[in-house]
Amino acid sequence: MQIVHAPHLPVREDWLALGEEPVLEPDLPIVDAHHHLWDRQSGRYLIDQFGKDVGSGHRIVSTVYLQCRSMLRQDGPEAMKPVGEVEFANGIAAMFASGAYGPTRCCEAIVGGADLTLGNELGSVLEAMLHVSGGRLRGIRNPLAWHESPEVSSSPVTPPRGLMLDPSFQQGAKALAGFGLSLDAWVYHTQLADLYELARVTPDVTVVIDHFGGPVGVGPHAHEREQVRTAWKEGLSHLASLPNTRIKLGGAGMSVFGYEFASQELPPSSEQLAAAWRPYFETCIELFGPDRCMFESNFPVDKGMFSYSVLWNAFKRLASSMTTDEKAALFYRTAASTYRLQFHGDMS
Repeated sequence: MQIVHAPHLPVREDWLALGEEPVLEPDLPIVDAHHHLWDRQSGRYLIDQFGKDVGSGHRIVSTVYLQCRSMLRQDGPEAMKPVGEVEFANGIAAMFASGAYGPTRCCEAIVGGADLTLGNELGSVLEAMLHVSGGRLRGIRNPLAWHESPEVSSSPVTPPRGLMLDPSFQQGAKALAGFGLSLDAWVYHTQLADLYELARVTPDVTVVIDHFGGPVGVGPHAHEREQVRTAWKEGLSHLASLPNTRIKLGGAGMSVFGYEFASQELPPSSEQLAAAWRPYFETCIELFGPDRCMFESNFPVDKGMFSYSVLWNAFKRLASSMTTDEKAALFYRTAASTYRLQFHGDMS
């Protein structure tokens, strides 16, 4: 796989502070279903930075750590290097579980990055990950986002074209069922047909579609938002017909979505974000239903465009017309059931 410079927006704390808002519905329990942690040339986002964000006013009870190639092992076989990321995330989880960093159970579930094309080696890698995870490993994610245009980029790693249709990859995905693991997938809307085929041939594996299913708004799709939305909805409708699929609502702070809030003098308000994302939100609810949808922060990637507190205000505005039960599904129940999280205290 080709490794390039991360195309993430820079985080500007002073700029974000200009958009502070009162927290809406501060007692609503939330599971942040998707975030990362790292210490790399593009910046540091570790326990202090993330702890400050989850403690910014919303009731974040638990979080799910997602593969991002953090803390890969320096030595040993190439296939085993991603075990280091699971070990790292489990250490962060243990720190939060001590209660010394607040009430949130951060990294309570971990999605690691074992290479699913490994064949016979895959089992030993997954077993090693389970061993170092403290019982927290819940799923696997491989880089899958690919586009023929170099203007469409959202990750420092570019996978080979058509990886989801590769028999060795599909065999590895099927093997996850034997370990009780799910499969997360970040793909662009142009790849949803391939993802459908992958999900179809792995009926015993829960396939989680990341980041609204990736409706692209840059490069050749920069001025085709309606055409993109039509193709995106068609692709998602096929995926929604498979009972083993779930979808994450978020990730639209990435520049690949085509929003230009980061270039404005002031950061976007939660009202602006909710208005921009409502068509995607409503379509996902229509196709999957609240019990198969979950909100995610995708921090720190999305932090270049808005703050953690404003993001969750935007999600609460999107869900303002939902019933209490539907809100429970969107904000914590779907994530908790998908990633087998414990319910801590009063979740009502």
